[in-house]
Formats: sequence, structure tokens, C-alpha cells
Amino acid sequence: MIKVSVMYPNSKDVQFDADYYKTKHLPMIIDALGSALKGLELDLGLASRAPGESAPYVAIAHLKFDSVAAFQESFGPHAETFAADVENYSTVQGVLQISELITF
Repeated sequence: MIKVSVMYPNSKDVQFDADYYKTKHLPMIIDALGSALKGLELDLGLASRAPGESAPYVAIAHLKFDSVAAFQESFGPHAETFAADVENYSTVQGVLQISELITF
């Protein structure tokens, strides 16, 4: 299993509409990816190591797939639509990382 993480870097000027992301953007992704998507989690950044320090990421979405190929085949046809929607919820582009998912 793999995990695709989309991480939105935080800074003082970043705007991120978490409500839109949760109620519009993520449901659009879930519908488009269908059964290829095996799970989705959303982290909304609260803080960092030091008291009063902002979280390094305003949000991180974790999408689970059986394989890199399954991700690419399901996500690829919709990538432009997903990217075009970013302006509706964020002033920053997400950074994407694909990881092997190992659970203990």
C-alpha cells in the first residue's frame, strides 16, 4: 500500500479555507477516484515544537492506494480539475509526496 501526501506549507501570508477543503475539494476527489482510493485522512496544522510556533504545514491530506500505478491511473485524468480548484481554498500550492505505507 502507498500513501500520497499533499502538504500545504504554512507561512504568515498563507490563506487556507479548511471548510471548503473538507466539504467541497476532498469530496470531489473521493468521487473522482472511486474505488482506487482506499482511504483518506486530513491533518490540519495546529502548532510546531516550540510553544507559540506555527505548524510547518497548514494542512496535509493523506490518500491511500494499493500501488503507485493505481494512484497514477485514477488521479491522472483528473489532475487538471483538482489543480484548478486550489484557487478556491488556498493561496499556496500543495507539495506532493508518495510514500510506501508501513504500519506496525
